[in-house]
This record gives sequence, structure tokens and C-alpha cells, in this order.
Amino acid sequence: MELIKNILRTFAKDREWEQFHSPKNLAMALSVEASEILENFQWLTQEESHNLDAEKLEKVKQEIADVLIYLIRLSDKLGINPLEAAKEKIELNELRYPKDKVKGSSKKYYEI
Repeated sequence: MELIKNILRTFAKDREWEQFHSPKNLAMALSVEASEILENFQWLTQEESHNLDAEKLEKVKQEIADVLIYLIRLSDKLGINPLEAAKEKIELNELRYPKDKVKGSSKKYYEI
């Protein structure tokens, strides 16, 4: 993660893009890229979404990379370790969604 973060810092610095990489702008870009993942699944059936052809899979792969890049940049700007944040969130979800109460259910934690 640190290696990618540093590569992205250098990439932005070398192009003088730091001026554009405010947390607000990075969050907006992240949302756009996440929507571009979704665009690849628009109108597909559940079955089709599990069986993407090579071309579609490559497009999704590229969009996932874009999402990850913007997420790393946003995390870096805000001083958040995304891996540690994910670990903390998983621990919180373990408490919110006890397996004996939610198994097989899609209800939110405040509904159980």
C-alpha cells in the first residue's frame, strides 16, 4: 500500500496535479469511477453479471483500478490508513451483525 501511495504522490506531483487533488475533488472522482464500474453491469441479468466476457471484464478491471487509485489518494490526503480503516469497520460489523441473528438476512443492523 505504501509503495502505491508513494507512486501516486509522485505521479500527481510530476504533473502538478496536487492543486486539483483536494479531498472534495478526490471524493467526487471516486464516486464517478465507482459509477463507471456500475455502468458495465447495467441491464445485465444476475447470471450475465457472473459471466463477463473478456472485454467487459477488462473494462471492469480498469474501473476497479481507478476506484482504488482515487481511494488511496483520498486516504493519503486525509491521513487515513485504508487497510486499518477496513479492519476497524469489519470489527464494528461483527458487533452490528451477529451471525446468529442475521444469517441469511439482508436487514440493516438497526432493523434486527
